[in-house]
Amino acid sequence: MTVDLAPLYADHLATLQRRAAVALERGGFDRLVIPAGTLHYQVFDDRDYPYAVNPQFKAWVPLVRHPGSWLVVTPGERPKLVYLQPFDYWHVVPEAPSGLWVEHFDVVVIRTAEEALQHLPGNAARCAILGEPQSALGDFVPDNPQPVLDYLDYHRAYKTPYEIELMRAATVRGVRAHRAAERAFRAGASEFGIHLAYCQAAGQDSTELPYNNIVALNEHAAVLHYTELDRLPPKPVRSFLIDAGASHAGYACDITRTWASDRDGEFQSLIDAVDAVERGLCERFTAGTDYRELHLDAHLALAGVLRDAGVIRMSPEAALESGVSSRFFPHGLGHGIGLQVHDVAGFAASDAGGTLPKPEGHPYLRLTRTLEPGMVVTNEPGIYFADLLMRELREGPHAGEIDWDRVDALRPYGGIRIEDDLVITADGAPVNLTRDEFARTDG
Repeated sequence: MTVDLAPLYADHLATLQRRAAVALERGGFDRLVIPAGTLHYQVFDDRDYPYAVNPQFKAWVPLVRHPGSWLVVTPGERPKLVYLQPFDYWHVVPEAPSGLWVEHFDVVVIRTAEEALQHLPGNAARCAILGEPQSALGDFVPDNPQPVLDYLDYHRAYKTPYEIELMRAATVRGVRAHRAAERAFRAGASEFGIHLAYCQAAGQDSTELPYNNIVALNEHAAVLHYTELDRLPPKPVRSFLIDAGASHAGYACDITRTWASDRDGEFQSLIDAVDAVERGLCERFTAGTDYRELHLDAHLALAGVLRDAGVIRMSPEAALESGVSSRFFPHGLGHGIGLQVHDVAGFAASDAGGTLPKPEGHPYLRLTRTLEPGMVVTNEPGIYFADLLMRELREGPHAGEIDWDRVDALRPYGGIRIEDDLVITADGAPVNLTRDEFARTDG
């Protein structure tokens, strides 16, 4: 069933306007001024880096390739979009403004970036200007006032129905591409070849994807952010981990899956065990749950998998307390997601600022907030056999609690990660965007 986005967008915009009014009052400003961003040129060259739109801009309008444009938000008034459509025969010029958002804005078309100054407010000092330093134009220098950002970023965690539908659309692309990546892996492709198959199926290149694809064969899967993309496949091919997303109208999905070449082998059994842990954790992504508790419970569950697999001899509780579990699961359980793959305000204590601490000994956790309806967060437990961390463990006080023959047998497979994107609901079970789409396309 196709969802009518027009009324959802209208409600979304009304929500943003309410948030903007409060944020401006908090900061003592009259208006929000938000540049879309500018092109950055490479040093000693006339080539620009890939453009990335200001997330604060694309929250309002689904425009991701319009550098030099500006947004002006004044409480009680229609927002204004200053839309750059240059005279340019060297590059493709943006089409005239169109789409479901246009009727909600006063749109001014300009032909040069400098012309925007004529359409921005008269007193820059009374404006909260949100963006990167390179977007400065005249007196409009991004200052990113903290009270304004604190409020906007905190509430960005609560996605509107419109935003959730865009993330669902991103997930459709992502799942389609993940299925293509598995087929390429089964056919014997290299990491680079799998990456190309993924991009082809997603219909997006590396500049459009929300983050650099992690495509890892064998021991490369133990590198958490492996992005090297070898051009030749290893021999033999044992395992495949892919962490890759897709974008739609500026919103991201983030999906990870792991496969074994031998569908009936020992490593596949370990993958299945991690998958079961991930599924069980998903059921607990409910409103009112402290995400830090889920992270620690993931450690206990994964330590149980390691003990059952004969890798460790200690109890899950001892593995967590001693830090042994962190050598096999060194990252956080997940993060918020939306306009950015690692969305903002993951540690925010309130919309007035402050920080919710991470559990001691878990520095890489990206989310410490209590889950609430409308949040969209990831769940990505994993087990890895990373050389550096295994060496630290072997040289540490708990080396005797590890079966090193089992570690050495599993090391060539690298590691395992399973990741889904979950919408927190008001009435119990979360909506699993990732598995819903995999289930829809089964067969």
